[in-house]
Amino acid sequence: MSQTVDRALSILPLLAEGPANLEQVASRLGVHKSTALRLLRTLHEHGIVHRQQDQRYRLGARLFALAQQAVEGLDVREIAHPHLVALNERCGHTVHLAVYEEDEVLYIDKVESRYPVRMYSRIGKPVAITVAAVAKVLLADLPEPERRTVAERLDYPAYTSRSTPHAAAFLEELAAVRARGWATDFGGHEESINCVGAPVRGVDGRVVAACSVSAPNVVVTADELLALLPLVRRTADAISADYRGSTPPTKAMP
Repeated sequence: MSQTVDRALSILPLLAEGPANLEQVASRLGVHKSTALRLLRTLHEHGIVHRQQDQRYRLGARLFALAQQAVEGLDVREIAHPHLVALNERCGHTVHLAVYEEDEVLYIDKVESRYPVRMYSRIGKPVAITVAAVAKVLLADLPEPERRTVAERLDYPAYTSRSTPHAAAFLEELAAVRARGWATDFGGHEESINCVGAPVRGVDGRVVAACSVSAPNVVVTADELLALLPLVRRTADAISADYRGSTPPTKAMP
């Protein structure tokens, strides 16, 4: 039975390349055409593949519906949380997870620092979108026309002397973040708080969330926090892998 399942699943990557006829499927699987036909008929009955009028087979609508349903059912916060906890245990600093929804960047998870100094961020609260590292990570992934539209309609409060001053500067920063794959906020919102962030990506490679590590400069310097960037990026990659289901379920990073 396991061999039958394995063969049936092996048909799907072939058809993802484009429609194929019975002979092509049998050749790819290394089986007789009668075996390939039996597998294709079973997949066709379940809507996983579709037989065209030219007798070639392609991926069926049911498969796409199941994939969409699976994506909609994913909870990035639930998937990310153990990784965020592990990151916090490694570095001791405040860890955030944020998403971009309805023109706002919102914190959806937070693991507090082990130090007495606490940040005022709250789950469900919008972030300072023009300066926060997580906001830069999320907005940098938008298509260029949308990035420009968003940037030009934002206000640019002068939280500190390091705050982003205007749309042109923000777009320049977003382009840099998009190119390098990570972002920082060194005193842009609060003079004493620094932050580094990295993207969590979905199956299509698009950014679905951003995770970050933040700390006051009385605890670590900006350079010391930046040295944690590889750890932050590995955490984001581990969350991405679990979110995409591209690896077997993994434990949070040690």
